[in-house]
Amino acid sequence: MGQKFSRRNLIVGAAASAAVLTSAAKATGTGTIHNVTIKAFNFEPVHLKVRIGDTIRWTNHDLAPHSATAEEFGWDTNELAKNESGEITVTEGMETSYFCAFHPHMKGTFGVS
Repeated sequence: MGQKFSRRNLIVGAAASAAVLTSAAKATGTGTIHNVTIKAFNFEPVHLKVRIGDTIRWTNHDLAPHSATAEEFGWDTNELAKNESGEITVTEGMETSYFCAFHPHMKGTFGVS
């Protein structure tokens, strides 16, 4: 019980804990975040390649409101005002074509591998 803790032991313990937490995050497959910019009434990039578990984040840089809405309405970011972001997590079997509900000529897709 009368054990003394040195600064070195504390640092080694903290480093070991961080290593365990890092490997746990990798093991859970947290995925990659893919950013899509909405600018000049376009989605950039128009097409993404993603994997199940990845996140797609849309950020609106236009003055007008926009959305990213699945063609069959299976998912939606809802209205995104200027400088707002919305995101979805890619799941198996989800719709991969989308448009802006406010400006239907704006279209994008993503492929799941």
